[in-house]
Amino acid sequence: MMRYSLAAMIALLYAAGALAQSEPTRVTVSLNERLGPMKIDQFALGQGGLSEDPMWDSRIAEVRALGPKVIRLFIQEYFDLLPAKGKYHFETLDRSIDTILQAGAKPLMCICFKPRVLFPTVNHDIVEPNDYGQWEELIFQLVRHYRQRGAGIRYWEVANEPDIGESGGCPYRFQPDSYCRYYQHTVSAILLADPNALVGGPALAGWRSPILPALLDLASKDKVPLHFVSWHIYSSDPKAIRGTIDNVQALLKKYPDLHPETFLDEWNLDLGFPPSDPRIQPCYVAEVAWQMKEAGLDYSCYYHIRDYHVQFERFAPFMSAGGTAFMAGWWNRMPQFDGLFDFQNNVRPAYFTFKLLSRLTGDRLRVESRGPSVHALAARDDRYSAYQYNVLVWNFSGSPVQTEIALKDVASSLTAKPLLLDAATPSNDEIARLKPERSFEVKADQPTIRTSLEPYGIRFWSFEQRR
Repeated sequence: MMRYSLAAMIALLYAAGALAQSEPTRVTVSLNERLGPMKIDQFALGQGGLSEDPMWDSRIAEVRALGPKVIRLFIQEYFDLLPAKGKYHFETLDRSIDTILQAGAKPLMCICFKPRVLFPTVNHDIVEPNDYGQWEELIFQLVRHYRQRGAGIRYWEVANEPDIGESGGCPYRFQPDSYCRYYQHTVSAILLADPNALVGGPALAGWRSPILPALLDLASKDKVPLHFVSWHIYSSDPKAIRGTIDNVQALLKKYPDLHPETFLDEWNLDLGFPPSDPRIQPCYVAEVAWQMKEAGLDYSCYYHIRDYHVQFERFAPFMSAGGTAFMAGWWNRMPQFDGLFDFQNNVRPAYFTFKLLSRLTGDRLRVESRGPSVHALAARDDRYSAYQYNVLVWNFSGSPVQTEIALKDVASSLTAKPLLLDAATPSNDEIARLKPERSFEVKADQPTIRTSLEPYGIRFWSFEQRR
């Protein structure tokens, strides 16, 4: 029996630990194990709450390239939909709707406006109109207008962040009972104008608000239509975002007679404390997409497409002095990191994560990862004879990771065409951001790729079948 000194044993243990740490993180992609449609187009976008201008109309082609199925739009009071009793004005709103349609998406219409005719007092705690009959007629005319225009709008959301009011950019601060009354009147008018519409809410700033269980009670007990539930979160921790999805789904299980879709239709980093490292936000987008897919979320809308300054005088007529000052101060004086495009309309690195995600069409493939910070999404799209398989891998951590991508069920050799997302380069040129690297062959009997992922690094591979 061999004997070792204490020093020798410590050296052996240290060597074993170093060896274990040097082992690459293994990611296994099963090319033939389909998990169902990826539905990456339901990982969508939002814009609004800031101006009646079509805020990103000069970027229609770039947004279209991302392929979002829906784009959420605030219907705020600055659109002036009811300038006088019985008079309707939709032309200004039409421009924003047309922008979304030109981008190949359908609007998700968020109703959060208070016409002075029906809300003569500026107070976010006065949440119900002085005449519900006129309110219902206004909503009926609004929905009918876009139905007659052939806009193809399906989703209508009742209110925006009704639990916090003006501090959420919305002139409503509801209580559970008032929201339920308002919701019932509003959805009855929507469905009268379009029986095929899908209605929901409450677009909460915090999912724990008692407004959500009150709405679920209303839908369950009184059979009021509720096709989707929605909420928001701004957190730099993707696991916290995942937690809201799990908790809302747990709440829905208490109502087995209801089957609403789930919409997390505002999300982003904690924008009060944005990261200084430009690599974090693009990688964060990928990690959140993975968390959402793992949790079974139906739709999400990243907030937002473009940063935009607000006009003080546009909010003053329907918000208090404090609420108007908050909106103008936040958007005009605070550094902003929300948009895929900045105030000057320059593209930000996070846009290119969405660009890579948009290539994950077709069916989702099974992926297993042994590392806590390394995750991946993979898809197979049989419509593409050459680029059937696409894999996106990232490292959501501040340390570099050696990674081994193992492809299962490789029937014949593949040509791998890799891209590296470079979030740190000062160039906004797409080739500089999505750097193409040298293609290489993946042999059927050696289907493993070794690569390194820098902190918050993102890599993408398209695999072409060799003929």
